Amino acid sequence: MTSDTDTDETWENLIENFKPRLRELISVNRVLDYIDFMKPAQKEQIRQKARTDGDIAAADLLINVVITKPHNTGWFNVFVDALLNSGCVHAADYMQGNLPEPEVEAENDYCVLLIRLLSPSLVKMKTQEVCVHCLAQELINPEDSERITAEIRNNGSISGARELLSIIVRGRPGWFSKFLQILRETEHKHLYELTGGSPDCEKQDEKLSSLKGEPTGSPAAAESPEYMEINVTEDPETTDLYEGANTKSEKLPVSSEPSQQPDGANPAAAARGPESNDIVLRDYQEEVARPALEGKNIIICLPTGSGKTRVAVYITKKHLDGRRAEGQSGKVVVLVNKIPLVEQHYSAEFLPFLRSSYKVERVSGDSQLKISFTEIVKKNDVIICTAQILENYLERSNSGEDEGVNLSDLTLIVIDECHHTQKGGVYNHIMMRYLKQKHKNRRLMKEQKEPVPLPQILGLTASPGVGGATKMEKAEEHILRICANLDASKIMTRSLGEHKKEPRKITLTVEDRKADPFGDVIKKIMNAIHAHADLSPTCDLGSQNYEQWVVQKERIAATEENQKVRVCADHLRQYSEGLNLSNTIRMRDAFGFLKKYHEEELKRKTSPDDDQNIKITVTERFLFNLFEENKEELQRLADIPQYENDSLSKLRGKILQEFSSREEARGIIFTKTRRSAIALSQWIQENPKFADIGVKAAYVIGGGDQSVVKPMTSAEQKDVLKKFGNGDINLLIATTVAEEGLDIPACNFVIRYGLVTNEIAMIQAKGRGRAEDSSYTLVEVKNSGVVEKECVNEYRTKMMDKAIDKIRALNQADYDKRIIEFQFQAIMEEKVRMTKKKQKDMNENPSEVKFSCRGCSKHVCTGEDIQIIENMHRVNVTTQFSELFIRRENAALQERLLDYETNELIACKDCGQKWGSMMVHRGIECPCLHVKNFVVTFNGKKISKCTKWSELAVRFSAFDYAEHANRVVDSSDDEETA
Repeated sequence: MTSDTDTDETWENLIENFKPRLRELISVNRVLDYIDFMKPAQKEQIRQKARTDGDIAAADLLINVVITKPHNTGWFNVFVDALLNSGCVHAADYMQGNLPEPEVEAENDYCVLLIRLLSPSLVKMKTQEVCVHCLAQELINPEDSERITAEIRNNGSISGARELLSIIVRGRPGWFSKFLQILRETEHKHLYELTGGSPDCEKQDEKLSSLKGEPTGSPAAAESPEYMEINVTEDPETTDLYEGANTKSEKLPVSSEPSQQPDGANPAAAARGPESNDIVLRDYQEEVARPALEGKNIIICLPTGSGKTRVAVYITKKHLDGRRAEGQSGKVVVLVNKIPLVEQHYSAEFLPFLRSSYKVERVSGDSQLKISFTEIVKKNDVIICTAQILENYLERSNSGEDEGVNLSDLTLIVIDECHHTQKGGVYNHIMMRYLKQKHKNRRLMKEQKEPVPLPQILGLTASPGVGGATKMEKAEEHILRICANLDASKIMTRSLGEHKKEPRKITLTVEDRKADPFGDVIKKIMNAIHAHADLSPTCDLGSQNYEQWVVQKERIAATEENQKVRVCADHLRQYSEGLNLSNTIRMRDAFGFLKKYHEEELKRKTSPDDDQNIKITVTERFLFNLFEENKEELQRLADIPQYENDSLSKLRGKILQEFSSREEARGIIFTKTRRSAIALSQWIQENPKFADIGVKAAYVIGGGDQSVVKPMTSAEQKDVLKKFGNGDINLLIATTVAEEGLDIPACNFVIRYGLVTNEIAMIQAKGRGRAEDSSYTLVEVKNSGVVEKECVNEYRTKMMDKAIDKIRALNQADYDKRIIEFQFQAIMEEKVRMTKKKQKDMNENPSEVKFSCRGCSKHVCTGEDIQIIENMHRVNVTTQFSELFIRRENAALQERLLDYETNELIACKDCGQKWGSMMVHRGIECPCLHVKNFVVTFNGKKISKCTKWSELAVRFSAFDYAEHANRVVDSSDDEETA
């Protein structure tokens, strides 16, 4: 005799086996009305899920609740009855063993897919009339009919049509032919033929065969030019239509109307090669481009994914064509602010459309130039480069160092992500040269002299932002300053209307851990350190305020030579980071970070020389012992899953939902730090549940080496993005490096995981979700304050849109007056800055600068002992300095593009404090110093904060290679003689 437990397990297995089908076939809200064994709170949770995430996600939750033990008597029968009573008869068939034949099931899937593909046209049906016929044919029941009628009444015919289509595709197989007949009877001839209906009875079978990728008629039929490969994507308005249907690349008949890609390109033309077809723009793209085609300086402000770069290519081509027609040459420079963008714009946009008529070249910091940039500008019509390269060559020309490049050599400058033209950035330096020459030209014209020709300026941005403004007046001023810096006569923007793709927004709030023993141990350690150093924090441990407080304590202690407080503050900062990591990623990752830090600190105190012992102070020994005493307990707690943070649970659920509810999911997770990006990638790769649903994750982080985490090279970045583009990777975990500019393929979902910066970044991140039915999810992380910051950013975005509208509404005379005022102000501020800089340069005296070890306060050297290589690297090659440090292996060996390489770290011989690295410059070993590792005294006053050499207004003497080379040769001769 079978027990109730065995029976329950059988039903559970049955539901689990058919879960993918049930999720697609269940109408959640109606099924819930007929289930009486669920608690009201559970029902409300599921209904809320349906409201925020859609029916598929809610059905998934409903099924999980249904199969969760303990079970009420007769629970399975209640579930099946609920399916029947709610009209989900096809779902009930699977539960009752009434399974369709595999061929019938496959055909039904293809019918669903066809409806889903054609839904943008089908929603234009006469919904009320079709609804009546569907009720008569029993494709819908009376309750369905009432819901559709109410939807028509409240939200219109199109919305009602979506509701109708979402219901009929959940029906038993056979609904498709009935629906075709209804379309014919209701005189929807064009829709009837579009879905496969035709006087030719073979046509429908051909249509379905083409969906399956099967040849029709003869073997050659599948290769007919009438068919083309297309990528099936979801329409933003059809999110409830049987989302489990296959979305892979299938064969479909080419529509008589050429479909337009988001950027306005004709895909059929693209298949032939863009150079055989002129650039085709959408109406809104042509509208924003119009003033630039008339030769005016403008800013184009369009959302990410709306084809700004394609518009720039179009303007570039028309600009060059126009100058050629007038018998003049054109010279266009496209400026970008990130190295990967150079290759992206070159290969994906400018080269394909321009190479048949013009010479296009790209240059970046990664390029190995065989000829100078000056020659590249001379020999090509379009040059795509990083802004810093152009600025370097403008400066060379200005200083007379060599020929360089002049603004007058160029006829058009395209500035990508032009909202960065402010606050002293490289774009600003270039445009400041432009503005100064523009106002000089006014004087020349008054003197009836020939003005210097200047290029046309085209700025591109998705969002100029509001610069932290809280009032409309300041928001307008911020945007007008950007317009002034770019000398823009207009800012062009346009509501995209039907072309705009706004992702569904979801916010996932988290609950505090019921217990956090791992965090409690870290806090216990931190409080012990506070007591040891007589420190009394007034803010929560691990909070942003605490981190600012402890950084300030470390700086003050270093300048006061209070090594006890300084080293305690340094350790407290690491524990604070450990707390933050345990709130963001796995506890084991946080533990691994703390363990590695202490191992490296101990290693730093161990000299490679047996006869050289680095002194370990009483405080340092206390700190090392404190960690050792708690290490085993931390490691044990880190492996107990129920203590993990809720943010990680929410993220896990969201990833699983996105990948299980879509056939072809592709997404990006934005996170705050490089360390968390790497840890999240490892967490996903190590979790078999993610692998089971096809998640293939990788991380992409920045290339700068200012972080303790090893940076990514541009080649590594490019490799990951390439794999993401071709599908080898379908989940990207990224820092803010991927928010802006990089061409990342259309994603179904974007998740910002405990990361919110400003309104520009929010708009850029949202813009990554370009696929139809994409979602934008914000996952809260403890102490991050992301929900509040996101609300502020949304407010600022609305303020920005209103400010742009107000600026566009200004009459041209008022606009021009304000722009000129801001330009004069910018020029005057630049003059004041340069005057101050010259005054500092005049008073500089390297002997007034003294450097002390940050770790033990001993005097190391003065500014007179330091020389500079390549205007970049500060080195000390004096004999006395070489007696003060020891060498250590550099784990992150990096070869450089210049004629030097780093090969070892250097550290204080007394305390082990890192000072910098050994570098080899043209065969000479040079100790290269990092100023952040020293306490700097300038004119007898200690500087509490000095983390970059640029913050120190001292001009060091240039490295005398001949002198040092001669000394090295002499010493080697002496050794040979000896």
